[in-house]
Amino acid sequence: MPALPSSLLEPLWAQFAALLPAREEFAAGHPLGCHRRRVPDRTVFEHVVLALVHGSGYERISTPGCSDRTIRRRVKEWAEQGISQAVHALALEAYDRMIGLGLGEISADGCITKAPSSGRKTGRSPVDQGKQGLKRSVATDACGVPLAVVAAGANRHDSLLLGSTLDAARAQVGAMPETANINLDRGYDSNKSRLLIAELGFTAEVARKGVPAPIQAAKRWVVERTHSWMNDYGKLRRCTERSGAVVDFYLYLAAALVTLRMLIRRSTSHYRWQGRPTTRRLK
Repeated sequence: MPALPSSLLEPLWAQFAALLPAREEFAAGHPLGCHRRRVPDRTVFEHVVLALVHGSGYERISTPGCSDRTIRRRVKEWAEQGISQAVHALALEAYDRMIGLGLGEISADGCITKAPSSGRKTGRSPVDQGKQGLKRSVATDACGVPLAVVAAGANRHDSLLLGSTLDAARAQVGAMPETANINLDRGYDSNKSRLLIAELGFTAEVARKGVPAPIQAAKRWVVERTHSWMNDYGKLRRCTERSGAVVDFYLYLAAALVTLRMLIRRSTSHYRWQGRPTTRRLK
């Protein structure tokens, strides 16, 4: 059974492959003048998707045609090239062109997950007995489309990641409207957060401390739903990567899948195309 339905995997691979550099079938500079055939990028990509969805180690998902060392080497290479960030930006561009991004209302929030292997972007988790954890800060549009993802240690406060998260969102989607409103929970209820938003020229709707949360849920529930969708990927629930670039690679690959899933679901009621999925639910 495939890790993803073909309606998600094929368009994702089409954009992913278009960004990969052209390579020879055999290594040109081998000292003996010969070398085994290079494992196709498509084969490695399918193993990477398996690792993302199931969260399994590379040794468990490796096959006779694609070793765990090949997967690690290729993931490191793709992470250094920023392939997943570029794919996510293309998915956002397609969504904006076909559906339209709701940049008038932006929501941001953080989520703490496990990171037992430690690494540069981990820290002691305040909600897991001080074990190593990863904090994922996400900014979404009015419908919950992930605009940017920023990773840091679990001991970093949400408000400290707000500026870098909004900067990453502007880098992914371009200029934002001057009338954009930022929706935040009570963790951002501080003068520092309000001053930062004012310097960026945005307005803010921040939940107040001491007031019951359901009364202040307002428009920021969409970012919590997006965090729930991203936690469906095993690699994000329990990140075993130590390299910061590889962590970002998987985060943006998951964000691209969430964006693509939302694009297909909303497009089915507006457009018709060959191979359009008939199911209302895309896992």
